[in-house]
Amino acid sequence: MLLEDEKLAIDESHRIAEHEAVKQETRRGVHAEIAREADRLDERDKHNAAVVGEGFKRKAFAEVVETETEVDRARVVARVSQVVDYIFYLIYGLITLEIVLDLLGARESNSFNRFIEALNRPLLAPFRGLLVDPSSGRFQLRLSYVIALVVYVLLHLAINGLLRLIAHRKVAV
Repeated sequence: MLLEDEKLAIDESHRIAEHEAVKQETRRGVHAEIAREADRLDERDKHNAAVVGEGFKRKAFAEVVETETEVDRARVVARVSQVVDYIFYLIYGLITLEIVLDLLGARESNSFNRFIEALNRPLLAPFRGLLVDPSSGRFQLRLSYVIALVVYVLLHLAINGLLRLIAHRKVAV
């Protein structure tokens, strides 16, 4: 997932660089043409050329501001995505630890086991009793918790997909 985010960031960087290169080349061409034609123009044409040039300048400034805004938005969304990833990795670790402890038959009276159960209680509450959990003595496979892990992975992917939509503007239909 991080590799995909890096690829998207690199692609976006290349797109912006190519866009700027095209703008610079266009600007050079326009300036060269204006310079060639400037000597042949009467006052009215010179005034019209100045107005057109001013319009190009305003548009270029607006594009720079828009690009800066997009880059700033992408930075904020990338930071939010990192925080979301961290939170979900903690959730994955806690749920996996709970599954492993139950699978290995950890004692219910152990303080560490009770601590992990207390941390997981709000995360696993919607999934408790969802499926019959096979057991053999103290050893138990919590299938409901495995389902919870899968649901949290899917939720994580959905949130990151939404953040990518927010961070990257669509440039083509």
